[in-house]
Amino acid sequence: MRRLPSLTALLVFEAAARLENLSRAGEELGVTHGAISRQVKALERWARVPLFERRGRRLSVTDAGRTYAQTLTSAFDSIAAAGERLRSTAGRRLTVNALPTFALRWLIPRLPRFVERCPGVELRLVTSDMPLHRVGDPYDVAVRRGPEAWPGHVAQPFLEEQETPACSPDLLSRQPLHEAGDLGQHVLLEAETRPGAWDRWLTAAGLRDLPPSRRLRFDHFYVALQAAVDGLGVALAPVPLIEDDLRAGRLTLPLPHLVVRARQYHVVIPARSAEDPVVAAFAAWMTEEATA
Repeated sequence: MRRLPSLTALLVFEAAARLENLSRAGEELGVTHGAISRQVKALERWARVPLFERRGRRLSVTDAGRTYAQTLTSAFDSIAAAGERLRSTAGRRLTVNALPTFALRWLIPRLPRFVERCPGVELRLVTSDMPLHRVGDPYDVAVRRGPEAWPGHVAQPFLEEQETPACSPDLLSRQPLHEAGDLGQHVLLEAETRPGAWDRWLTAAGLRDLPPSRRLRFDHFYVALQAAVDGLGVALAPVPLIEDDLRAGRLTLPLPHLVVRARQYHVVIPARSAEDPVVAAFAAWMTEEATA
């Protein structure tokens, strides 16, 4: 237990010290002059030090009292601000616009922890891979890969993406993949939402001259990842987004030493929402999850 005096006495003393007048403190708190005086005297007995100097009808705060009052004022301001932030979450809807694959593979499995942290927030998740300047539906926060120029927004990176080939264990049992050159014997899975991803990765990995291989293209990246799970070929997978698949054995990394850094995921907040406490809480939670 913290050794604290009466909280009523602390509230009374802070008001009296700030106003340097017992009567005005009583008016602010809605109590009598006598009640203020009794609470101040009780606090002085607890503190064993005078908090006010009384010269006739004049009242002035001692140096010790002024230092203590400043600490109390700061503490009460913090408590009041925390209360407002808490109240603002009640019944509040938070609209999050996130990339489809990121939402399916990373965000949704973690969302129960955010709901537990902010139970008063009604979350609305919208998936879209459109550039933000073309998104018509209003949102409070977005998740995009970058960095990019997002005019009218505040952005902060929170999750680094690293790309490496991934496939199902069953596929490897049928068609081994011991070294990078063996990719030429496999079907490479790619998505229209990530054009040129394999070519960039092969170049960065020093495999620009890899013999031509068969390719299978899908409209969305999450479909390409599912095709990899089902053994249709090898996908170029972002490591943070396939952690659950790796743990469950649905996917494996045949070339774990060939990892190429890709773009980072950013929390992108419209300038109008930059000071919103609920948006700030969501952004902070995202960063905590990525760090964990």
